[in-house]
Amino acid sequence: MPQVTLGIDPGVSETGWAVLHEDRLKASGLIKTTPVQELPQRLCHIHREISRLLETHRPDALAIEEMFFLKAAHTIRATLQARGVVLLAAAQAGCPISEHNPRAVKSALTGNGSADKAQMQRVVSKALGLSDLLRPDDVADAAAIALCAWRCGRVKRLKVLEMHGGRS
Repeated sequence: MPQVTLGIDPGVSETGWAVLHEDRLKASGLIKTTPVQELPQRLCHIHREISRLLETHRPDALAIEEMFFLKAAHTIRATLQARGVVLLAAAQAGCPISEHNPRAVKSALTGNGSADKAQMQRVVSKALGLSDLLRPDDVADAAAIALCAWRCGRVKRLKVLEMHGGRS
């Protein structure tokens, strides 16, 4: 059964997104907000755009990055709030959500949980059959999260089929 996955790399200033149909990129982009807007307006914009993506692409699942921070507290707080409105939009749309740790995504795609951005971009572009690297980083990260989710889901589906003697 075809699987459409919406991958999200949340952020207040820039939220990367990528839509995969199985292991092929169908659409991607960046939701941008400006620092001159108040935080509630920025969050509202992110929520509205994610809701629009969910309505347009009708994904079978939304994959989002788990939060892992070594940054300043104000960055953590704002990013967690952006992540919250993404989760809210998915819940409102009835879209299943999977969360993926950045190290696990790197490990699943490259075999190295400490892979750098350049290596990840090359692997993601090659895995998706793209001739160029995905840019900016937030979009490439969203595609990596979606690809990881699809691959993990595929493994789970194969295990279920195996347990049932090849019957679904």
